[in-house]
Amino acid sequence: MRYAWIEQHRDDYAVSRMCRLLAVSRTGFLQWRRRPPSARAQANARLDAQVAALHAASKSSYGRPRIVHELRAQGLQVGHERVRRSLQRQALRPVYKRPYRVTTDSHHGQPVASNVLARQFDGWAINRAWVCDITYLHTGEGWLYLAAVMDLASRRIVGWSMSPRLHADLVCQALKTAYVRRKPPPGVILHSDRGSQYASAQHRQLLNDFRMQQSMSGRANCWDNVPSLPPTSAHRWPRRTGTAIAIARTRPLPRSRPASGP
Repeated sequence: MRYAWIEQHRDDYAVSRMCRLLAVSRTGFLQWRRRPPSARAQANARLDAQVAALHAASKSSYGRPRIVHELRAQGLQVGHERVRRSLQRQALRPVYKRPYRVTTDSHHGQPVASNVLARQFDGWAINRAWVCDITYLHTGEGWLYLAAVMDLASRRIVGWSMSPRLHADLVCQALKTAYVRRKPPPGVILHSDRGSQYASAQHRQLLNDFRMQQSMSGRANCWDNVPSLPPTSAHRWPRRTGTAIAIARTRPLPRSRPASGP
């Protein structure tokens, strides 16, 4: 191993100095260089080439278990430990894609509101324009959906709710929480995408009860809803209940404030 390290860095440092620091003789190193590679080293080199080829063919998505499976399918009897060392020698690591979940279903027969907000995201007073959105969290028990309402003036989350199911009650509960906490005056603009949850009769009735004005983004136009919820982290939570508790602790709702507050 020491000879291999010296060989790897011989263009950067003097061989004599490296041999002295690593307590090996320069003569021994030169003899090691002239010695043909051992059968084990040649086998490792062949394995490295096969492992690198499989890793590249999978677009860096294959890790040790799948590479071992593919090599064995090709008739090569190889253990997990040898493949692990090969990946380490070549500094190869799998790159996993974050799971994606669609939260907006705009293909429905419900009424769609016009874009009243019209991308006017700045210059609002408190409790005059809110935006709402749905995102998702990956847990060991399945998906957990998070709906939130944000005040455009303060950019603070004023209401939110979570549920393992993506239905209208999820967004309605978030809106109820925001309304009870902030007690806004009539005429507040509530902007969202065209998702079936926001276009549902249940949600539209709630807006009517709260005397709010509904606004919706254009179809497939993310720029109409820019200040909405940011993407969730790639962290995979073990349980839904623990996720809800953690979110409640790290993202507490703001205290209620009067409509004329700063």
